[in-house]
Amino acid sequence: MSAILIDGKKVAEDIRAELRLRIERLKNKGITPNLTVILVGEDPASQVYVSMKKKACEALELFSETIRLPAQTTQEELVEHIERLNQDPSVHGILVQMPLPSHINSNQIIEVIHPRKDVDGFHPINVGRLVAGTPSFLPCTPAGVIELLTRYGYTPDGKHVVIVGRSNIVGKPLANLLIQKTPAGNATVTVCHTHTKNLSDLTRQADILIAAAGRPRTITGDMVKKGVVVIDVGVNRVDDPTQKRGYHLEGDVDFASVSEKAAAITPVPGGVGPMTIVMLMKNTVQAAEEQSGLI
Repeated sequence: MSAILIDGKKVAEDIRAELRLRIERLKNKGITPNLTVILVGEDPASQVYVSMKKKACEALELFSETIRLPAQTTQEELVEHIERLNQDPSVHGILVQMPLPSHINSNQIIEVIHPRKDVDGFHPINVGRLVAGTPSFLPCTPAGVIELLTRYGYTPDGKHVVIVGRSNIVGKPLANLLIQKTPAGNATVTVCHTHTKNLSDLTRQADILIAAAGRPRTITGDMVKKGVVVIDVGVNRVDDPTQKRGYHLEGDVDFASVSEKAAAITPVPGGVGPMTIVMLMKNTVQAAEEQSGLI
């Protein structure tokens, strides 16, 4: 492999070191940043994600509470929990773990979270601020992608960035970040999706290619040009009887073939994943600073 490996674990540790200074400043004023997570039901993947977030908080000595609710919880009951947290000044960040049970309207729940405590960056007000170029909280995965690119010196300025995927969580907000008139933006952005014709014609034009399709090995070596920088957002469980847990993780990029042509590439795991978690921590610290009047 000739490509440089973009190490998300290392960058995440650098950001944690920076956050520790900000957390110490808050604690010197008697403030401990508080992230409260609400988990409805017993989805196994959601439980793993919530556990990872709690461990990340503990590593930075943030306060973290998980409110576990049964799958039968009504929308009205969930709204009551969120409104209580909105009014609690000791809670700086609120995160409702997705997906929610099918009888609950996820979009309506997101709108109940106070924008100042929306550390996921999903509230319509925060989305609008992002589009307008005056963001409050950046969505965690897109923000993590930008950090990886800029800290490794692959600034998007003037580059053609091709994003494969148009989700509200990654594709759309990332495209908006990349077109802003900022040092980490100023890119020409193409967004591809399931209705895109001749996908490979577009991916081969990319100076920076971001794969967020949610399907393993969507991007193969013949779909990229030599010297491309590749960010693989995908984390897919692929059945694998040779593994003790019965599966292994793969990205949306065929790592073996693409890494032979890329200038730099993120691994899966160990690339974007650690960045998503640490950017959530960063948003929580920012929320505590804003709510305490420090910034």
